[in-house]
Amino acid sequence: MTDPLAPVLAALGRAGRPSSDYDLNPEAVLAEGRTLRSAGVLVAFDASGPEPLLYLTKRSSHLRHHPGQISFPGGKVDPGDAGPVGAALREAHEEIGLDPANVEVLGTLEPHETVTSFLVTPVLARIKVPFTPRPEAGEVAEVFTVPLSHIANPTNFRVESRRWRGARRYYFVAPYGPYYIWGATARMLRSLADGMAG
Repeated sequence: MTDPLAPVLAALGRAGRPSSDYDLNPEAVLAEGRTLRSAGVLVAFDASGPEPLLYLTKRSSHLRHHPGQISFPGGKVDPGDAGPVGAALREAHEEIGLDPANVEVLGTLEPHETVTSFLVTPVLARIKVPFTPRPEAGEVAEVFTVPLSHIANPTNFRVESRRWRGARRYYFVAPYGPYYIWGATARMLRSLADGMAG
């Protein structure tokens, strides 16, 4: 029987390249000697049903950073973490109640640099048995799922722009129903889609 996550595994087997919030904005001038903080996000799929589902979160609207945005569970690497993978697993446990023991780490994609000076490693994973998400009070407004077929199709991604810090900034979006997936999250998903497309 074919593994329902075979496209994801195939993407991991293909050499990718690091991505950045600046990919679509080549005129941006990056500060020399900038310091990037390491972070990890969990790109976790439940493959137990008819189609694999990816778990995403909608951040609380009152948060100081990225309020109301769609994101992966994850965050910066703390001193006690085993690198970005450890950070992603810890944060997913805190943010959506996903027990690390219920996660099979499949591998990592190339890191993504954000305009907020993080170097984010996407950690691809399989959820071993279905679970009931528990959104972290105060930080996570909602936990929802997106079918793998939506993010595997490059035509579901488009480029939009807005004014930011006095200049026009371009970024990927991959809307799904009422959810506006954009920015770093959409860019990392686009990298995965490109890998799955071969």
